[in-house]
Amino acid sequence: MLDILSITSPIYLIILLGFAMTRGGIFAKSEMRVLGKYVFNLALPALLFRAVALTPIGEMLNVSYLLAYLSGTLLVIVVGYSWCRRVSGLDPTASTIHAMGMACTNSAYVGYPILLLTLAPVAGVALALNMVVENLFIIPLLLFMAGSDSGVSGRWQTVRTALIRLLRMPLIIGMLAGLLVALLAVKLPAPITRTVDLLSSASSALALFFVGGTLVGLSPHGLGAKVLPVAIGKLLFHPLAILLMVSVLPVFGLPEIEPSLRVAVVLMAAMPMIGIYPTLAQMYGQEDFSAVALLVTTILSFFTLSAVLLLLRHLSGGW
Repeated sequence: MLDILSITSPIYLIILLGFAMTRGGIFAKSEMRVLGKYVFNLALPALLFRAVALTPIGEMLNVSYLLAYLSGTLLVIVVGYSWCRRVSGLDPTASTIHAMGMACTNSAYVGYPILLLTLAPVAGVALALNMVVENLFIIPLLLFMAGSDSGVSGRWQTVRTALIRLLRMPLIIGMLAGLLVALLAVKLPAPITRTVDLLSSASSALALFFVGGTLVGLSPHGLGAKVLPVAIGKLLFHPLAILLMVSVLPVFGLPEIEPSLRVAVVLMAAMPMIGIYPTLAQMYGQEDFSAVALLVTTILSFFTLSAVLLLLRHLSGGW
């Protein structure tokens, strides 16, 4: 157990450090936006470019991984949405935002740093594959569902706008540029490689520090009990759904996922929800709930991730 805590503790200590230094006034919360812009627009795109460009194209076109993550996440959306509608009695928009919290993983800011400590050789590949599923399928689908009051044409306009925005994101541009380099088998000049390495090496710690800083000022405000189903759905049901799909898809003739990537895809699903969750939810008047859900889920994830890591190590016989 101590070796598991040695993996998760540094991640959450950096998050705690970001929270404490922002809470203590050493950093203003407004400065977190500047730090976030650097991480989002430079450090993480460089990391993603490097990971994809240096990965053999055969590993990037991992259909089994993509389908396992996509189908497992869709299962979470269906179950989460149905639960919110039929049990909690929420309207379609609120139900969609709750399901978004259960299904959208913080792959870049939290998932990648943890994979670096556990499964470094496949961390970049897993991040790239997750980004494809999340940004090109899951988020557009959820935005389409959330626009229930806009009619079909309004929903499609929302999705179209979101897709255009996603394709302009530096993360997506970095991933596509890396994919092009890998496809063409281009050998990058040493100065470019070293520049990318310098930028990407700063991404993990800064991203985690940024996560901590953004949690300052958030408070449950009586919503703690209401967000527990979302936290449970994200931290427990999502990885279980992915594990189920990883086990089931080979029955239908798909190749089995390589063992380290099999652990990586389940681990990615066990992360807290995506950092921009409150931003996306704000468009539908759900910013208070989503901010509290992000806070509670991030705190609880320290314990659930440790348990998932322990379980996966036992099931896989170590990594």
